[in-house]
Amino acid sequence: MIVDLAWKSLRNRRVTVALTVLSIALSVALLLGVERIRTQARENFTSTISGTDLVVGARTSAVHLLLFSVFRIGDANNNVRWTSYQAIAARPEVAWTIPLSLGDSHRGYRVLGTNADYFTRLRYARDRTLQFAAGAPFAAADEAVVGADVARNLRYALGQSIVVAHGTGEEAFLEHGAQPFKVVGILAPTGTPADRTIHVTLEGLDALHADPPDKPLDPLAAAAKSARGNPADAKRIGATPDADRTISAFLVGLKSRAAALGTQRAVNEYAGEPLTAILPGVTLLEVWDLVGTAERALRAVSMMVVATGLAGMLIALLTGLNERRREMSVLRSVGARPAHIFGLILGEAGLLTALGLLLGVVGLYAGLWLGGGWLEARYGVVVPLRAPSGLELGVIALVFLCGLLVGTLPALRSYRYSLADGMTVRL
Repeated sequence: MIVDLAWKSLRNRRVTVALTVLSIALSVALLLGVERIRTQARENFTSTISGTDLVVGARTSAVHLLLFSVFRIGDANNNVRWTSYQAIAARPEVAWTIPLSLGDSHRGYRVLGTNADYFTRLRYARDRTLQFAAGAPFAAADEAVVGADVARNLRYALGQSIVVAHGTGEEAFLEHGAQPFKVVGILAPTGTPADRTIHVTLEGLDALHADPPDKPLDPLAAAAKSARGNPADAKRIGATPDADRTISAFLVGLKSRAAALGTQRAVNEYAGEPLTAILPGVTLLEVWDLVGTAERALRAVSMMVVATGLAGMLIALLTGLNERRREMSVLRSVGARPAHIFGLILGEAGLLTALGLLLGVVGLYAGLWLGGGWLEARYGVVVPLRAPSGLELGVIALVFLCGLLVGTLPALRSYRYSLADGMTVRL
């Protein structure tokens, strides 16, 4: 009876109730949305690289090396000589290596120069390997493999040509139009930076940056094979000899993870040039320590928005209660006890909070459904439409309890109203 009476009372104040519910819904949608994006961003970052024991690059900070080499955020301050890469790859404890060469782009997407081991050795989401939605890995210098986001957003298919430009900005000022790459493979979605990357061969990038840079890649690759071992001829035809080649960084897999610390120390003390070797898992913890303050601040702002919505509900109930004193007195005169009046106001607060929560959750899922593609394309954060997690359910329950707690103040005031006070005409 109390719930039915509270619902009818709310229907009589449709405009005020609608505005109150809307404010609660917006604040709840913001809180849950921030929490879901934060959680999913952390999961995406954590699952980006798996099974890699070390990341090696030129001397820099551990966080900077991880960000530009694995997450394609920023650029390398310096490059690693190819001879240094070969020396470390030849160490007895090293099982495999994957060279990475960055610094070019195509229509705002990063271009990565690497080798075929990238598609077989790289792991993400613990132990998943890269899969092809279409085509196969590159086998020639002028071939490219594009990520799922690149193929979808730029509408690329197998056989299309890609022109690479210097730099990593969205606007290209120097393009290699005479040396296009042909798309031979499209990766399946992974939720990692590989989706937003164009993968080409190291030989292809060397040919782009060679002098002169306007020869087709196929003749360059063929001539480079025939001239291998003659640095002068190799440089003349556009290939890069080992003494001149550089890469941005490389990934290292060890035969035994017990050798990780020893190998890391050996690389950091490498005499050939100053290098930095990092443990990806340890550095990821440093990244979260750096962004932890921003995460907490963002969560605090969201909670303040929810508090503002509940405060609006409190104001609406208190204001309406002062205008409903005669209504309360009539209810008391027909037999309603003070506890019934208390339950009526508390029930209204509970219904307002529940409606706001329901509308907020529906709004969150509608926003993710409509804006999920834009969020992924613009910021690289994949937020799937899944059932609420235990943490989100806990947040919903906490907000509902807070709504009931806020409703106790006007409920207590109505509890203390007497019949004579409500029937008294004030002039």
